[in-house]
Amino acid sequence: MGKLQGKTAIITGATGGIGAATAKAFLREGANVMLVGRSAEKLKETSTQLSARQGLAQYVADATDEAATAASVEATIKAFGGVDILFANAGTEGLLKPVETYSMTEFEQVLHTNVTGVWLSMKHCIGPMKKRGGGSIIATASVAGVVGFANSAPYIASKHAVCGLVKGVALELAGSGIRVNAIAPGAIDNRMIQSLISQLAPGNTGAMREGIQASIPMKRYGANEEIANFVAFLASDEASYSTGAVFMADGGLTTG
Repeated sequence: MGKLQGKTAIITGATGGIGAATAKAFLREGANVMLVGRSAEKLKETSTQLSARQGLAQYVADATDEAATAASVEATIKAFGGVDILFANAGTEGLLKPVETYSMTEFEQVLHTNVTGVWLSMKHCIGPMKKRGGGSIIATASVAGVVGFANSAPYIASKHAVCGLVKGVALELAGSGIRVNAIAPGAIDNRMIQSLISQLAPGNTGAMREGIQASIPMKRYGANEEIANFVAFLASDEASYSTGAVFMADGGLTTG
């Protein structure tokens, strides 16, 4: 029997590398999974790749759209009877450039997706979790939530905010049986790191990729599956005494 047997999970940003890998891990551990994402086409592709015969559903919703987010939670309850786990994973890296060159729209778009989106998914899952007697909320932060990097002010601000949101909400819900934690990935070998590398060194991505790898104490990039396994642990009762924490998964990058 899997450690999430009988549980129901919602994953936002479900079509990205970490989201899809986590869906696979959740299904493997026995959970029902609702995939939530902005693109119906990508959700269909992800569902096909997961090839689950049961316990899997999908809902199209932008993380920043409150009505759609609320509807995705209601669809989950209708499909599976309740909500036990939320992986608030939807996010964007935005553009990398000097802070004074951002437009208001560019700055707000990153914060709206990365912070408001996490809060909205929490907001609409808390009530159903309380009805179940508890649950686990995991938000995707980043190493950028605990340290700073140049030319990425909106992203840095948004991920610091996610860490603060998790700590505050964890205290509010500590007596309700709902645990709230954040996972902070470092350089994971997926689309986002490729986007960042392309923006940082458009004419020399190979050297930039090697330079980032060399800066990681473990001397390698992480894999989506490594983050997914960590999230599955935090979602399970094996992490029953953990709440309000930011768990680093960065190959030692932030220890120096």
